[in-house]
Amino acid sequence: MKKENTIYLTEEGLEEIKNELEDLKLVKRPAIIQALKDARAQGDLSENAEYDAARNDQAQVEARIQELEAMIEKAEIIKEVDTTSVSLGTKVTIEYLDDNEQEEYSIVGSKEADPFTNKISNESPIARAILGHKVGETVSVDSPNGKYDVKVVSISK
Repeated sequence: MKKENTIYLTEEGLEEIKNELEDLKLVKRPAIIQALKDARAQGDLSENAEYDAARNDQAQVEARIQELEAMIEKAEIIKEVDTTSVSLGTKVTIEYLDDNEQEEYSIVGSKEADPFTNKISNESPIARAILGHKVGETVSVDSPNGKYDVKVVSISK
């Protein structure tokens, strides 16, 4: 049975989330608790900027912990990767037909996407266009900047 609002992650992506959660719980949360204790020891909290800053930090950390825990709970790991067509978890090399440049992308879930490392969300315009297509196929991509054509050059794990 599919979880509501499933979050697709690679094993590496799940590990990164777990590491961040551990850091927040075991390092940042205790440091903020100590900062709150130190600020309280200074006396009048109504005009204590350090106390206010620590409370804001605490709220941000607690919100992020909840967000990460929810992501882990809703996570579905991308395990079986079929390289006969573009799918979630594959690496795909495409050729932009207007300038003959090639680019390699990893197709990942939206929470793991990082355009700076060429990890694109399965919900992005280019991924939506090429999902399900095979090597050699030409696909038209509808993007906010207009339409363009790409060719699927290779697919790998």
